Amino acid sequence: MLKGYKISEPFFEFGPKCYMYGDTLVRIAEGFEKLAVKYGIDVILDIPDTEIYRVARSVDTRRVHVYSQHMDSLPVGRGMGRSLPEALKAAGAVGVMLNHAEHKLTLDEIASAIRRAEEVGLATMVCADSVDEVKAVAALGPDILVAEPTELIGTGRPADKAYVDEVIKVIRDIDPRIRPFPSAGISRGEDCYNIIKAGSSASGCSSAIAKAEDPLKLAEEMISAVRRAYDERKKIH
Repeated sequence: MLKGYKISEPFFEFGPKCYMYGDTLVRIAEGFEKLAVKYGIDVILDIPDTEIYRVARSVDTRRVHVYSQHMDSLPVGRGMGRSLPEALKAAGAVGVMLNHAEHKLTLDEIASAIRRAEEVGLATMVCADSVDEVKAVAALGPDILVAEPTELIGTGRPADKAYVDEVIKVIRDIDPRIRPFPSAGISRGEDCYNIIKAGSSASGCSSAIAKAEDPLKLAEEMISAVRRAYDERKKIH
């Protein structure tokens, strides 16, 4: 866990995978910055390494947290074709995503990557699938734990309430400092609302926004739902 890393709750994450790049991604990032300010919500953009430098210099990084979609744990030196922690940091990243279903790692690789990220000052957002994997990853102490059933990713079918409730409890029981973030299959504002009302620190989306006819319109629907759900949750408690 990265000492001193701050991100306000609730927050929203958008991972464009490889659907967006170049001028299009910069425009979308700038749009997310406006939404972050409008709704008072921090946003994580986990983007391709090639876009980090440009995007990080196009947005207010106090509100928009630029993450890499992956990071290797190698040291400076040999390692052709790998993602070097120091290089990601120098490009403008403040964090990294690890162990996404489309780029799986072993537990040993996740542990090594978390340690290297902490060494260079990068926050970690680690994905996990089953409840057992959530428990194993939580024990490694990432900053954010994205719990998402692999079979639901990109389907538009969100995880059921029993899974969401269980993984939030598991994460908080193991390490209450970790931000629990159950996800997968998020395709509309109502999905985000339900996740936040259940106790999640965040909600987010990848494919649905990236492939939408108007990505920022759908992003606003989701971010406004996050804001509304969190405010209602605070009133209850």
